[in-house]
Amino acid sequence: MRRVPVPFVVLSLLAALWISAAASANAERYPVVYDFFSGVPAELARPGGSLPGSNDWSCRPTAQHPRPVVLVHGTGGGAQTNWGVYVPLLANEGYCVFALTYGAHPLPWPMSAVGGLRPMEQSGPELAAFVDRVLAATGAAKVDIIGHSQGNFIGNYYVKRLGGARKVDKLIGLAPPWLGSNAAGLGDAGAYAARLGVTPAFDLAVGAWWCQACAQVIAGSPFLKLLNADGVYHPDVDYTNIATRLDQSVVPYTAGLVPGPNVTNVVVQDGCAQDYSEHTGIAGSARAAGFVLNALDPSHPRQVPCEFIAPYRG
Repeated sequence: MRRVPVPFVVLSLLAALWISAAASANAERYPVVYDFFSGVPAELARPGGSLPGSNDWSCRPTAQHPRPVVLVHGTGGGAQTNWGVYVPLLANEGYCVFALTYGAHPLPWPMSAVGGLRPMEQSGPELAAFVDRVLAATGAAKVDIIGHSQGNFIGNYYVKRLGGARKVDKLIGLAPPWLGSNAAGLGDAGAYAARLGVTPAFDLAVGAWWCQACAQVIAGSPFLKLLNADGVYHPDVDYTNIATRLDQSVVPYTAGLVPGPNVTNVVVQDGCAQDYSEHTGIAGSARAAGFVLNALDPSHPRQVPCEFIAPYRG
């Protein structure tokens, strides 16, 4: 039997320890705070900037994670304020992570950080241009999209109406409102306004003078009728919908759980009564994040945690 020199063994062990330590340090280089509002301090400190771990245009996808992840915020959100959990989490997992602020009015900060206000037909092209930039910089063929609330509509409008299906593999939705919302009875009121022929006045009454997208997310809106005219989903994209029964903005919450052959539907309270996350809290929830990670990388599933999840913050 051939004997291996002791110095070689020692050096090999030291090298293995060094590699392991380096990998561990790399994996934990960005602290993850499970709080929906954890990105707000970064926006205050670096107005209009990017969260550490995101928008690194020199990032190159790995064989394990070959597709960059593009984060698309909800109404009133932004690249930093909406994604305080997901940017560090995904960067630590080895993904190339990118986030934009879309749909903001052309005003000075802080209003420039409040996105998702303008008509979705205008926001969709912003996402399309951003994805093209991501693909050009990373060399990837496709991206995966994670959307929160309205961000799912923007992602799907891009996929279905702007040719994005060729460039998107997965669309993972947090609190998706695919069929629109009837929160506070606004869907019913909008339908009544349509019968009376006063839809423009109704839109103004619900804030469309400032947030045109707000009227578009209401169930039965002209925008949603056109977007869903050929069905909710595109057949060439895989969808995962992660919803909460306590959603106070997507009403009913099942509006985001439309079935389909290329769709996985998840309700975070199923099997975990301790989860009190609602519309914002779901984007700060460790449990929802576990479902997202499994949707991104189904070949390497992990245990999804069940723990107390607070409303609003996650």
